[in-house]
Amino acid sequence: MNTQLLVQLLINGLIIGTLYGVVAMCFVLIYKSTQVVNFAQGEFLLIGAWVCWWLLTDFGLPFWIGFPVTLLFMVAFGVLLQVVVLRPLIGEPIISVIMVTIGLSIFFQAIMKWIFGTWAKPFPQVFATKAVNIGGLQVQTAYVMSVVISLIIMVGFAWFFKYSRMGLAMRATAFNQQVAQSLGISVKQVFAMAWAISAMVSALAGVVVGMVNGVSSALSFFGIKVFPAVILGGLDSIVGAIIGGLIVGVLENMAEFVDGQYLNFGNLYTVAPFYVLVIILMIKPYGLFGTQQIERV
Repeated sequence: MNTQLLVQLLINGLIIGTLYGVVAMCFVLIYKSTQVVNFAQGEFLLIGAWVCWWLLTDFGLPFWIGFPVTLLFMVAFGVLLQVVVLRPLIGEPIISVIMVTIGLSIFFQAIMKWIFGTWAKPFPQVFATKAVNIGGLQVQTAYVMSVVISLIIMVGFAWFFKYSRMGLAMRATAFNQQVAQSLGISVKQVFAMAWAISAMVSALAGVVVGMVNGVSSALSFFGIKVFPAVILGGLDSIVGAIIGGLIVGVLENMAEFVDGQYLNFGNLYTVAPFYVLVIILMIKPYGLFGTQQIERV
C-alpha cells in the first residue's frame, strides 16, 4: 500500500472538505431563512471566479484588491437577485421558487459561457510559490489560504448567529417567519442578507478552486457535489454542513485511493458522494444533525 499517497489524499480531502463545508453552510443559510433549496449555488462559485479572474487579467488589479472587490460585487449581486427575481415569489409554492433557482442556474451558465467562452482559463499567478511543503507533502498554496479563510468564516458564522442583531433576526425568521415579523423583524431584509452572504462566501470558494484548476463552467458542478454534504449533515444544520463537508471531502479522496490502487473503476471519486447521498436518504433522511419534522394529518 502506498502510504504516502494515502496521507496526501487524506490531507487533500480535509482541505477540500473545508471548502465543501463552507459552501454547504450557504445552502443551509438560504434554506433555514427561506425554506428554499438553491440549485444555483454552484453558479455563485462560477460567477465569483470569473469576476475575480476578469479584474486580475483585464484590469491588472493585484489579488489583494481584486479579491475583496469580487466579494463586494457578489454581496450586491446576491441582494439584487433576491430583490428583483425572488422577492416577487414570496408566498408562492416552494416548488415554484426551486424551479426558478434551476432556471437561474441554466441562465447564469449560458451567460458566463457567452461572455468568457467555454474553455478553461488559468488563473493569474497569485502566490510566489504554487505549493508549500507540509510534513514532506506538497499542498497547493491556494488550498492553505482556503483553510485559513474557511476557519475564519466558520468562526464568523458562529459569532454572527449568536451575537449580532441580524444573526439573531435570521435565527428567529428560520424558526417562524410570522412570529419574527410580529416582533418587528424585516423578513425581506433577512432574505436579502441570506442571499448576499451565500453569494459572497460561495464566490470565495470559487476563486480558490479556480486558482488551482483554472476557471471554467465545470466550477458550477461544485455546487452539486456539495449537495450530498448538505443532506449528510442535515439540511437545516450549520454544524452538520461543516461536518458533512469534511466527511464528503475525505470520502471522495479515499474513494480515489481505493479505486486507483485496487478497483480501477475509473470514476469512483465522482460518484462516491452520491452513493452516500442515496444511503443517507434511505437510512436517515434528515441527516446526522437535521431536525426531524413530524406532520400529523
